[in-house]
Amino acid sequence: MTIFSHPDFDNHEGIYAFCDDKTGLKAIIAVHNTNRGPACGGTRFWQYDSDAEALTDALRLSKGMSYKNAMAGLSLGGGKAVIMKPRGDFDRKTLFESYGRAVEKAAGQYITAEDVGVSPADMAVIKTQTDYVAGLDEGASASGDPSPVTAEGVFRGINVAVKHKFGEKDVKGMRVAVQGLGHVGYGLCRYLSGAGAKLYVADINADVLKRAEAELGASIVSTDDIHQQDVDIYAPCALGGAINARSLPQIKAKIIGGAANNQLATADMGQALCERGMLYCPDYVINGGGIINVASEVSGKYDRAWVGRKLDELEDTLAEIFRRAELSHRATSEVADEMARERLSV
Repeated sequence: MTIFSHPDFDNHEGIYAFCDDKTGLKAIIAVHNTNRGPACGGTRFWQYDSDAEALTDALRLSKGMSYKNAMAGLSLGGGKAVIMKPRGDFDRKTLFESYGRAVEKAAGQYITAEDVGVSPADMAVIKTQTDYVAGLDEGASASGDPSPVTAEGVFRGINVAVKHKFGEKDVKGMRVAVQGLGHVGYGLCRYLSGAGAKLYVADINADVLKRAEAELGASIVSTDDIHQQDVDIYAPCALGGAINARSLPQIKAKIIGGAANNQLATADMGQALCERGMLYCPDYVINGGGIINVASEVSGKYDRAWVGRKLDELEDTLAEIFRRAELSHRATSEVADEMARERLSV
């Protein structure tokens, strides 16, 4: 694996690789920037095809966390970890115990929370080996799974986009395509359905699709076609890269806002969306609710009212991005990056 010459290396402060042959652990912790405080971000548990793919994910996601935490106004830096899911049988408990020891060795440079493939139960196992962990179900400041707050933040952000793009106060009567019905995606669907939106959903899990159809009146669409539905809003809530050279010409939605990280496969996709008259909600801004929730827990005293106020601020930040982008005729992704770098330099 190359690091310093890697295209996604962005002067990361530290990159740590951990291996434990006994448990099958292979993990990378990437610390991007700690100007605002200790690096904090989730751990992703995924079956990567190669070490290089895992490194790329860690580098991109950790930089995104720096920007996300800065734009959410948090006293936290940016970091992220990935665990390469073993192929075949493995003992999940011992593997996450080993990972907890790895986080401890980082000596507070990185505080972990949940991400794709990791559950509150896994976080509890990690907690047995280190105190540098958040997103717990038990404890004096525990707040549990941050996914519901992420979903709330994305829903709020979509409403901000609807007001800016369409001049409407909410999503009532609008058609929304949601790609990915994990904890955040399904939570977002509940908010959207409750507000009167018509849902089109896609996921690899047939059971969760049936539940969305029965509970929320959603229409089921294949994962290959969800991005090209004739809708007002497209919400990518699965893995990254949903906006790419292949999918872009097929997207009909005028607003793109979802929970997935790294939605733009390449940086130029932001400008391409702008040129097509599509309003893109920068992912690390709109999906910042979860890390806000985690930040309150990290402070040592969880405060749901503080979390709510921070979500209000996130709405204001998104509105400011839209305003600046419109006035300067630039992509919202470019404006958001500029604002994030300003906040990181303080």
